[in-house]
Amino acid sequence: MLITLNMSSDIPIYVQLRNQIVMAIGHGKLALGEGLPTVRQLAQDTGVNAMTVNKAYAILKNEGYIEIDRRHGAKVSPSLDVTGEFREKLEGELELLIAESELKGVGREDFLEMCGRIFDSMGTGEPQIPSTEGVL
Repeated sequence: MLITLNMSSDIPIYVQLRNQIVMAIGHGKLALGEGLPTVRQLAQDTGVNAMTVNKAYAILKNEGYIEIDRRHGAKVSPSLDVTGEFREKLEGELELLIAESELKGVGREDFLEMCGRIFDSMGTGEPQIPSTEGVL
């Protein structure tokens, strides 16, 4: 997976990194249990400060998307749980998106069709066999 950062975006770089890694997991480009590059390597590959990558990894760890082991580095969490806390966050964000969609003239059917198309473009939802590459 290639990380593309928009340095002129209003979205902070660490958030862009976090979002792209979550998207890679969702699309199946990063398998459960697969290793991620070291902080230093990802910083070098993307041209950003190592502290920025470290912050993105810390957020991903806190959210349960990755595990970090000092000996083995960061890897995609082998078991991603949908907790009540995540469901509440999801519902709140969907409520806002639906309200914005209605205000911009996107109807229910169009919204649901878009959601279905995006959902279908993601991975199968089943755990995938980790690859041996471990490179983004």
